[in-house]
Amino acid sequence: MERKERIELLETARKSIEDAFKGIAPDGFPDDGRRNGAFVTLRKGKALRGCIGYMTGMCDLKRQIALLARDAAFSDYRFPPLSEDELPLCTIEISVLTEPEKIKGPEEFIPGRDGIILTARGRRAVFLPQVADETGWSREEMLSALAEKAGLERNAWKDEDALLMTFRAEVFSEDDL
Repeated sequence: MERKERIELLETARKSIEDAFKGIAPDGFPDDGRRNGAFVTLRKGKALRGCIGYMTGMCDLKRQIALLARDAAFSDYRFPPLSEDELPLCTIEISVLTEPEKIKGPEEFIPGRDGIILTARGRRAVFLPQVADETGWSREEMLSALAEKAGLERNAWKDEDALLMTFRAEVFSEDDL
């Protein structure tokens, strides 16, 4: 993705949150045909402040980023809704995803390069590729934490019927530009 498009998506995300404080609905996005999965992450300093995304494209990428930015700001169950005073203290990060692919086993998962999805016992959890770098976890530590995130025992990723899928992400933030 070109720098210009990255800047446009980051501006779209920030404007969407600013508009939400004014009661303005996200609207007027021309459809460019891109249907990538994406996540929008808000950080206050280095601390996570919200993160919401979809593994597959639900609508045009620009519109999806606008909607996800609002969800990350106001609907991440782990945090109270963002206040207008907090927004200037937050940095926006966007992850544009490739399509997930099933892998044969955990040895095919490369932390730091790949994002990972675990589906087991009717539950599912995801870690973006950058989680490995942020935490310093090994492959096994990451898969165990992922199982916990899914509400399962730490070794559930070893189950015979557990499904592991990997994906990659183009990650960029306001700090990068």
